[in-house]
Amino acid sequence: MHRGNRHGRSEEARLAVLQAADDLLVEHGFARLTVEAIAQRAGVAKQTIYRWWPSKTDILLDAFITDAAEELTPPDTGDLITDLRAHLTAVARFLTMSDAGAVFRALTAESLHDPRLAARLRAEYLSAQRARDRLPLQRAVARGDLPAPADIDAMADRLVGPLYYRALVTGEEIPPSYVEGLLVFRMVDSVEESQEEGGPGASAAGG
Repeated sequence: MHRGNRHGRSEEARLAVLQAADDLLVEHGFARLTVEAIAQRAGVAKQTIYRWWPSKTDILLDAFITDAAEELTPPDTGDLITDLRAHLTAVARFLTMSDAGAVFRALTAESLHDPRLAARLRAEYLSAQRARDRLPLQRAVARGDLPAPADIDAMADRLVGPLYYRALVTGEEIPPSYVEGLLVFRMVDSVEESQEEGGPGASAAGG
């Protein structure tokens, strides 16, 4: 879902193009997606699109990055497990059930043959998303729910990595029970460590 109209008609047209690219990718697949079809669906001139993006891949990447920023910012309830459960559930749904997830799977497949796209995915999506994935853990450290020496990067990777594995490799569904299992198995060591050090880690196990 692409929202907003910050720059008048130009922004409205840009958002229409991004939405059209999302929809057509889901309807027809990457190979059959064309700039001409996107322009027709969005109601803009093909030349307008080429002024903003050099290719359909660039349109899809822009659409995906916009969607991720809107949909994958974790909540801040003050409770680590509650925040992680909500965030991991949102990531799972985003990757496997949304139009944006279909775009991401298509871009990932295309990046295997396009080093420029692979580099852009890492620089423009993965770095920003890893920062968002770390937020609940960083907040927990600030509250004292996790020990300050906690390896936030490793913890975030262990939590979200299995979701990407299912979405991109096995194609399996990601039910709520799977997310709950990740929370139990991935976080218990961190909570126990915090408790052993005398921190208020028990609160992180709540929820």
